[in-house]
Amino acid sequence: MIVQDAILTSSINCLTSFLAGFVIFSVLGYMAHVQSKPISELGQEGPGLVFTVYPEAIATMTGSVFWSIIFFLMLITLGLDSTFGGLEAMITGLCDEYPRLFGRHREIFVTTYGGMHIVNLLNVFGTGNPILFIVFVEATAVCWFYGAERFADDIERMLGFRPGKFWIACWKYISPTFIFVLFVCSFALNDESDSLNLPGWGVVLGWVLTCSSIVCIPLYIMYMFIVTSGSFRERIKTMIKPEDFVPPHLSQVNSYGTHV
Repeated sequence: MIVQDAILTSSINCLTSFLAGFVIFSVLGYMAHVQSKPISELGQEGPGLVFTVYPEAIATMTGSVFWSIIFFLMLITLGLDSTFGGLEAMITGLCDEYPRLFGRHREIFVTTYGGMHIVNLLNVFGTGNPILFIVFVEATAVCWFYGAERFADDIERMLGFRPGKFWIACWKYISPTFIFVLFVCSFALNDESDSLNLPGWGVVLGWVLTCSSIVCIPLYIMYMFIVTSGSFRERIKTMIKPEDFVPPHLSQVNSYGTHV
């Protein structure tokens, strides 16, 4: 059942991306035809594409009122989904943990008057590069330090069958390579920050946002290196060695073999 759900979810995700691609470029092609311009000269992307090009294109279609309602209802549901799934998870935890400090001033965390500038800043600096770096480290830790074969053994114990060699090759070689190339290219070819026309302090703030997520991993590695005993080589070996899993029902067994 889990495998079927995973395959179904992945398939729907990929098909949705294909559908979105056809929808986006069909609308861009329509607008380029109406305005007698090449697509490259429309000059809109991101929020501008959503709030300028698309409404203008919908307004020229037959039944524009109906399509406008459907389009903006979709935007509302997408916005609510992103808000509740990402932001509310963090804010609710902070408010529950510190009700006197944060609970009475919740609006400070959910309200901003920066408008589109904040959206563009977070979109350019706060998402792409940190996600790629974290996923690359995760893939490297699981498939190289823990071991792709051991990971496949765990899946076999859970599902009853072992993943094929193709999946192991994807986990170990193909996925980390593609993710690392995308990460390097996103840094080397990052020209979106220039299009924002940010002042110097804005660019610095953007890179602080980027590093705030990335720096946690090397800081924890340094912390583990400091608290681990032994020589340099022994510390590295201990840090990358997987810990043995002890089931909770066996963790409280005393020396006589009985549960405490």
